[in-house]
Amino acid sequence: MAALPRRPLGNTGIDVSCLGLGTVKLGRSEGVKYPGKFTIPDDQAVLALLAQAQALGINLIDTAPAYGNSEERLGRLMQQRQDWVICSKTGEEFVGGKSTFDFSAGHTRKSVERSLRRLNTDYLDLVLVHSDGNDVGIIEQTDCFETLARCRDQGKIRAFGISGKTVAGGLLAAPLCDVVMVSCNPGYTDELEVIQRAGDLHKGVLIKKAFASGHALASSRHDQAQPTPGRPTDDTVDTVYRTLRFIFAQPGVTSIIAGTINPAHLQHNVDAATRAVAVTVAERHRG
Repeated sequence: MAALPRRPLGNTGIDVSCLGLGTVKLGRSEGVKYPGKFTIPDDQAVLALLAQAQALGINLIDTAPAYGNSEERLGRLMQQRQDWVICSKTGEEFVGGKSTFDFSAGHTRKSVERSLRRLNTDYLDLVLVHSDGNDVGIIEQTDCFETLARCRDQGKIRAFGISGKTVAGGLLAAPLCDVVMVSCNPGYTDELEVIQRAGDLHKGVLIKKAFASGHALASSRHDQAQPTPGRPTDDTVDTVYRTLRFIFAQPGVTSIIAGTINPAHLQHNVDAATRAVAVTVAERHRG
């Protein structure tokens, strides 16, 4: 299997693997929307997962303050910091089983500085605003973007953007920031307009919910917490490949963030992503 391709993250000067590793399951099992229960892995399992991801060509890792103790664990366990592109977030806190949101300048600064400490690094490659759904209000009525721009100017972060939830917010954000994170999968295409707009502006585009938080694969039990022996089912293989091929066929997409704590499924996701990218690139050349 060929190496996992890397792509420019818009005009940030950062190259990222076309598949990134989401890490909510490294730090939080409460209040998540996955179809099945899972057990947060121990340190040895996390170390093995990170080593496997790196060996497979993944350099993009996605975390957030709202992901329990994911940031702290990555800060302790991540090896060779310089080889990773770290994406964290600001705006959402998850405490006592519930989310709260704060997009003020003061909280944004403190959140970035806290993430730097937790992740044991002197810079973050990317910080995204973790939207509560009111994307337009966050952009137009708070100092969040301006504060992140100052953090970028100060060298604390290399780029910033928003993990949004609305088409209007994504379209508004694209000209104002470096990266947008949008939902996209064959069953949800509302934000294709945002992907196209961001691509036209040479901004980075990260995809979340490619597998609808695991629900698209629930029937094949693709993302169980514990590895299952043997290969994934034929239905799962087909669903994963068709989903990734659909997303990578959208011009402008930089990388898909897919979270898993199952080593077998991580390998399968990388194989499927590599194949899907190769096919879509060949199709474009023929076209």
